Amino acid sequence: MKAEDYDFIARLVKEQSGLALPGDKHYLVESRLLPVAREAGVDDLSGLVRQMRRIDTGPALREAVVEAMTTNESFFFRDKLPFEYFSGVVMPYLLEARAAKRHIRIWCAAASTGQEPYSLAICLQEMGARVSGWRIEILGTDISLQALARAQAGCYTPFEVQRGLPPHLLAKYFVQKPERNGDTWEIVPAIRSMVTFQKFNLLDRFTALGTFDIVFCRNVLIYFDSRTKADVLERIARVMPPDGFMMLGAAETVVGLTDMFQPIPARRGLYSPAGNRSAPGLSSYVGNA
Repeated sequence: MKAEDYDFIARLVKEQSGLALPGDKHYLVESRLLPVAREAGVDDLSGLVRQMRRIDTGPALREAVVEAMTTNESFFFRDKLPFEYFSGVVMPYLLEARAAKRHIRIWCAAASTGQEPYSLAICLQEMGARVSGWRIEILGTDISLQALARAQAGCYTPFEVQRGLPPHLLAKYFVQKPERNGDTWEIVPAIRSMVTFQKFNLLDRFTALGTFDIVFCRNVLIYFDSRTKADVLERIARVMPPDGFMMLGAAETVVGLTDMFQPIPARRGLYSPAGNRSAPGLSSYVGNA
């Protein structure tokens, strides 16, 4: 793979998605983009880059390249602790703080194939009467149309439902569907209807999405450079109320990037907008989770 072709692809992906490709990811780029090249009728990545430079075919190919490079895996109840915090700290606090309006909005940024927002929906369903009568919206967004199509379908392979999903929840919230190429598991309509999916690029303006009480932005900032991370975090803060909550991935942090969020003590990865520690009663929820 020519260095100039790699540089062109890296710049394109960075500009379109924020994903920063280090200089040593040639194998990853080739493995993901060779199928795109063949689909476009060319034999190698140099040919693909030449096609992308053309005015008549470039835009569609550039979108396909970004799609291929930004597709990432997900699985149910990934890392477990964020979902324990959601059920044991975040929701109990917000159920009291939002008692007057009984409305909570949740955003799963970079929702991929839907396992994360569906995991949150299952958590809410398991809360039963505590959330009865509440309007709780879950929005899952992703840049990948392919991933979103799978998320909206709510169908998963046996391997996918075995990754992180407890057997009793599989039996309770999924229906086994025989398929020609093997069984799939379809999430039940009651859970699927709790989540709305939408294509969205984290480099775009957030204001059109509205405001959110809870934001899950996990395992996506690790692919951005520091400047892009800081920009995304600061724009997330602007669409959250002062007593909202944000969850990052295990390898992600706000430290050294922004002072618009602060960590919640003893809850790794859980943050609130700066000043939320003054919210009455939060310490009791943190201590009892």
